[in-house]
Amino acid sequence: MPQSSSSLTRRHFLEAASVTAVSAALAPSLFAAPTKSSKAETAVQEFYKSLSAQQKEQICFSFDHQLRKKVNANWHITKPTIGLDFYTDKQRVMIDQVIRGMTSEEGYDRLQLQMDEDDGGVDFYSVAVFGDPSSDKFEFELTGRHLTLRADGNSVDKAAFGGPIVYGHGESDPKQNIYHYQTQQTNEVFKALDADQRKLALLPNAPGERNAARQTPNGNYAGLAVGTMSADQKKLVSETLDVLLAPYRKEDKAEVQSILKGIGGVDKLHMAFYQKGDLGNDKVWDMWRIEAPGFIWHFRGAPHVHAYINIAEVS
Repeated sequence: MPQSSSSLTRRHFLEAASVTAVSAALAPSLFAAPTKSSKAETAVQEFYKSLSAQQKEQICFSFDHQLRKKVNANWHITKPTIGLDFYTDKQRVMIDQVIRGMTSEEGYDRLQLQMDEDDGGVDFYSVAVFGDPSSDKFEFELTGRHLTLRADGNSVDKAAFGGPIVYGHGESDPKQNIYHYQTQQTNEVFKALDADQRKLALLPNAPGERNAARQTPNGNYAGLAVGTMSADQKKLVSETLDVLLAPYRKEDKAEVQSILKGIGGVDKLHMAFYQKGDLGNDKVWDMWRIEAPGFIWHFRGAPHVHAYINIAEVS
């Protein structure tokens, strides 16, 4: 039974506090990126083996197919939805195992609630498999309303989450939106800034949500450079990243941290908050972006949440 938004929020902050407490002790090198033997990828292999030839014709593609590279906040990557008789009950269990493998325990519960409230549940979402999971490169993709989620066993070289992912929630009341806690957390950073820093961090208008391409080291980064912050402020940024990453499995979180470390750590990040879209005019900025070379976390919190994550090593 999906939990309430308030229950999830309380549980999330307990988990996030635990994550933050140990984050300094757990270097990214202690965890590998996802592999073919990770929990989600093992379930993908079993799912792929169970598919009939007819099923494969409709939901399986070559690894380099253009559909794998599409990013959208509301789309179906394949026509059959999970709840249709197209899939067997055992295959639906396997899909659930993949989803559990891609998320933390808290993230799984939150995702189930989001899918229930946005489109009637996971039965109304779609999946695809690119490549052959028994070969070197493959990717499983789950899509639907406010969701694109991937499991690739690190087939997409040097890219966290197997490529760009999307999450969101259709609730327009921020107090009821299950991802508003992320806005509250990022705004803790804003509240910690002095007046001069706020002038740099707060901008009038956010870029379009589709403008979530990764930039190079010479890119144009809006907002306040984290490298100019005080030690206490930088620590708060690191804690915020822990909160944002908490819904995902440890392998994906570790890969993000490894990529961030490779570009110079949190000092290379920029944080921008946007005045337009301030729901309730409460100056809790619902639109925000965290960005660095090869790193973008774009959060459009108004009129409801659409968020885009796109993180990969810079070549």
